Amino acid sequence: MAKKSAEPKIILEREYIAPLRKGWLKVPDYKRANKAVKTLKQFVARHMKVYDRDLRKIKIEQVLNNEIRFRGMKKPPAKIKIKVKKYDSGIVKVELVDVPVHVKFARLREEKKKTELKKKAVKEPKKPAEPSGKKTEETKETKEKEQASKEENLTKAKMQAKEMKHVTKNKKIIVQRKALAK
Repeated sequence: MAKKSAEPKIILEREYIAPLRKGWLKVPDYKRANKAVKTLKQFVARHMKVYDRDLRKIKIEQVLNNEIRFRGMKKPPAKIKIKVKKYDSGIVKVELVDVPVHVKFARLREEKKKTELKKKAVKEPKKPAEPSGKKTEETKETKEKEQASKEENLTKAKMQAKEMKHVTKNKKIIVQRKALAK
């Protein structure tokens, strides 16, 4: 029997320059970035023919969201260049076309870490199971005791930190001179 692929297929992929200014000019300053995101979703729903123009099916990439809010909530960009992918499941994903260089390097670093973790997981063989008996019970008990002592030390450290907050530090007492009586 053939296995189904977990990843949905891309039906449609396009690039747009989405106008945001007309949308965010209609709201107060402090709501402009939120309105820019909604305007972007409405633009994508209209152009990608999303069923019932359901905005919940449109997923905005984190980098794009950060780019919209980069200058703050009060000053989003007037227009932005996006890449839109529509999947067969009905979900539409929106990405930023011109990704900043520092973000690209951060992504590469994360991917490299993930691959290294996978390689380590594959290389490390599983430890053989110890024979059941008193040894496993003793090791369980010692582990539990060690963990309990660690937790106790942590609680003691927290209590000491709380006490130190309430203790006043040695401050120099400044004596004010009384005015000379005439």
